[in-house]
This record gives sequence, structure tokens and C-alpha cells, in this order.
Amino acid sequence: MLKKYGLVHNKIYHNTSIPIIYEHSIHFENNSFLTDSGALVAFSGEKTGRSPKDKRIVKHPESELNIDWGEVNIAQSQTSFVACKQRALDYLSTKENLYVVDGYAGWDKSYQIKVRVICSRPYHALFMHNMLIRPTPEELKNFGEPDCVIFNAGSHCADDHAEGMTSKTSISFHFEQKEIVILGTDYAGEMKKGVFTVMNYLMPKKKVLSLHCSVNEGAQEGDISIFLGLSGTGKTTLSADPNRKLIGDDEHCWSDSGIFNIEGGCYAKCDHLSREKEPEIFGAIKFGTLLENIVADPNTRKVDYSDLSITENTRASYKIEYIENAKIPCTTNHANNIIFLTCDAFGVLPPVSLLTPEQAMYHFMSGYTAKIAGTEVGIKEPKATFSACFGAPFMVWHPIKYAELLAQKMREHSTQAWLVNTGWTAGGYGEGERISLKYTRSILNAIHSGELINEGFENFAVFNFKIPRQIRSIPTQILNPRNTWSDKNNYDLNRIKIANMFIDNFKKFVQKTSQDVLKAGPDIECN
Repeated sequence: MLKKYGLVHNKIYHNTSIPIIYEHSIHFENNSFLTDSGALVAFSGEKTGRSPKDKRIVKHPESELNIDWGEVNIAQSQTSFVACKQRALDYLSTKENLYVVDGYAGWDKSYQIKVRVICSRPYHALFMHNMLIRPTPEELKNFGEPDCVIFNAGSHCADDHAEGMTSKTSISFHFEQKEIVILGTDYAGEMKKGVFTVMNYLMPKKKVLSLHCSVNEGAQEGDISIFLGLSGTGKTTLSADPNRKLIGDDEHCWSDSGIFNIEGGCYAKCDHLSREKEPEIFGAIKFGTLLENIVADPNTRKVDYSDLSITENTRASYKIEYIENAKIPCTTNHANNIIFLTCDAFGVLPPVSLLTPEQAMYHFMSGYTAKIAGTEVGIKEPKATFSACFGAPFMVWHPIKYAELLAQKMREHSTQAWLVNTGWTAGGYGEGERISLKYTRSILNAIHSGELINEGFENFAVFNFKIPRQIRSIPTQILNPRNTWSDKNNYDLNRIKIANMFIDNFKKFVQKTSQDVLKAGPDIECN
């Protein structure tokens, strides 16, 4: 089946069963082993996070005008892509065993795409078996030609002297050839986000909004929430609620028919994971689950989730069916609440704020948060950042394209927007403390029940948010972060500092943004 790609001398394992993948991983991979729960442990080597600066897209006449070129979407020539692909094929041709995973992206069959992964590491095959939607035997038999092929030769470095290369890592996209080529990184997350990037290009062409978000639904009809946020802000943890059905933890699309998950699995951070704090995720770590870059006792094989000596970005990849309250198929109706999750490292933003539609647009395009240690190469501690649409590294069109689709959906379905800070309070990182998960869950419960929208609100200066005066089970003092700081003047200075960061960041969007949205940003004159 791989002759068309020039791969003819390999033994092919096509959608191989998990037990065989386990056997191959333990036999052929370096240091792979089983844990006491039955999960497989594998290691990604030098790269333990994504390499966004090494992502490239072929500049082609058919797609050139659709792509927001720049630091996120770096242009690559056809010649350079061909060289990268040939380098990957040359490497894959030397491997005795190759693994092919065929699966789907998108649970709504009207928008579903077929994905083929070709790789040399069984670890990567298990990862994508978990993360793609798994075909039935009949669907696999009639799979046909894929809409996207991933050539993963990540164990082989890119030629850093070749045209356009800046390092030995390269993740190259060719939308017209429907191909992704990975060199110089064995971090499995590059494949997952590669598929997401393809969907972020294809779906807006069909007027479907693609989002870097988790989604869950309550027992009451119409109680559906979208959680937007970068890795580490709490999308996976907060969406895995035992009292709500999980649609998915990271990537979704919102069409005229409703919301559907892109993936067939979850990729959860598991640093300091415990049964007490995150029982749903903890319970999903069993036979068939892949644990990435974790440490375990050499004799008992019991995982020490607090040991981050390899990386702070320890991960678990598992089928979504492993979450007991997951909804299969992973589709739902339109959202009535959108929750922007931000991890504010400065301790300035309130735990929860009610946003106007214009503020929702502003903060969606801003995407303020802090990159959490380990989610990207080189990040060692929280760092304030702005990431458009809460997922700039994966967005292909200009942010206004996604923002306009979001505004349209919110208008059509009377969706309410909230900004929830899962970061610091009573001071910034290193001085204050992280807002407790218990409090954040209480806030979300109040949003979902409809209780919070009926509370009294007061204005939060400079940002002009509405913040609640009280929420059941939460100390009133923390609802306005200024109250938690011992030095109020220092807090005011930091609030102005962050507000100016928002204003400076948004300057690049001014020409394509309406005045109503521009006015929804911070106003430092209203201090």
C-alpha cells in the first residue's frame, strides 16, 4: 500500500492491534515499558514539546492568499518541501518495519477527513491510533485515498543547511499535495497538531469555525459549554467533569448543525496527576493508554507523576472512550456558554468576568495567557503571551476570519462569554498563589447552573469587565483581585501594565477590526 510513496522494502503494519504495538515498542524502542496500570511508557527524546518556530507551509498559488504569513505561518518553497519529503522517504525506506495508521478527523461525517500516518516508531502509531477517530473494519476496508498523509521521520534530522531551514527540526505542510512531513522531532504532539492545522485551513473555507477548545454538556437541554485556552490553562482538566458529558478535550468545530470533536482521543497533561484531583483522567490511564516521558519505579512500575525530571510536559494519550462520561459519537448542539481560560501570571485578572459580545471578540483575538512550563521547547516557567484565538500556532487564516465566525455563532445562538482566570491571585507568579481548582470548579458550576448570570455584578476598572459580587462556596475577597494584594498601589501599577500589553498587542489587528470591538479593550484612562 506504500508503493505509491516509493516505500517498497519495508514490512508494513497497518492499523495494527494494541498488543502487537506494545510488543514492538518494548522490543524495538529505547526504554519503553509497561506501568502497573497497563499503560505503555515511551520517550520522545530530545524534544519533549512542540517546535512552533519550525513549522512551514508551502507557498502555492491556490492557497497563498488565504494564509496569514509571518512568524506563525512561515513560507516554504516547493523545492524545499520536495527535499524535505525525499529526506523523510529516504529515512523511512531504511527501516525494516513501518507502521501505517488510517483514521478520521472530525466526528461529523459531513466534514470528516481521512488521515494516513506513516511512521517508523510503534510509539507514534499507538499515539495516532488513540488520537484519530478509529474506523470500523468495514470503513477501513473501504478507506480509499486519504485527504492528508503524515510522513513522520522525526528520528531523522532535517538538513539545516537546505533552503529555508533554520534548525534540524522541520514540520512542513503542503495543502495542495495534502501532505505533512516531520523531521528532527519525535514529540508525538506534532502529528496531532498537524492534523488540527489542516482542519484550521479547511473548515473556514466551508464556513465552519475550528477552535482550540474542549467541550462538554450538562443534563439539561441546551447546557453546552466551550472552553477555549492554550495548553496548560485547564481545558482538559475542567472539561472532564463527572457531572457532565465530555465531547472532547482539545479540538472542535462549530458548524450550522452544532459542535463536533475533531479527535478520537485525549492528550492530557499529567504532571502531579492524582486520583483525588482528576479522577476521570487518572482512571483513563490503563491498557491502551500511552504515557509520554514519565518516570516510574523500576521495580513496581508505579508512576511518580510528581517526578518531572525528564520534562514538565508529561502527557497521557488515551481513547476518548476511556473517559467514563464521554459522549459517543462526540457531537453536540450549539453552545450557550463560551469560557475563555487564561492563566494570568501577573495575578491581575479576576477569577471570573462576564464579557459583552464585543469584549468576547476582543479577548478571543487577543488570546492572553501564560505559556506553561514544558508545553513548548525552551519554556521553563510561566511566561505572559498573546496567542490569537487561543491557539495562534495552529491557525492558518488571519485571526479575524475565525473571530468573525465566532461572532456569527454567538449572535445566532445567544451564546454568553466568560473570562475565567486559572492563574495567580494575591500577587504574581513567585509571590501570589495559584487560584485553586476547587474555586474554579465552583465558578463553572455557577455558570452552568445559570446561577451566576443572575448574581449582582460590579465594574472591574480599566478592563471594564463585569465581575460578580458573590459566588456560593467562594470567598468574596478573591472575586476582585485587588482585594487580595497587600500593596494596592503595586496592584494598580500591574493592572495598567497588563492593560498596555493588551493595547500594544492589538495594534496589529486595528485595520481589520470594527470600532465597537476596539472600544471593548482596556481603557487606561478609566483607572
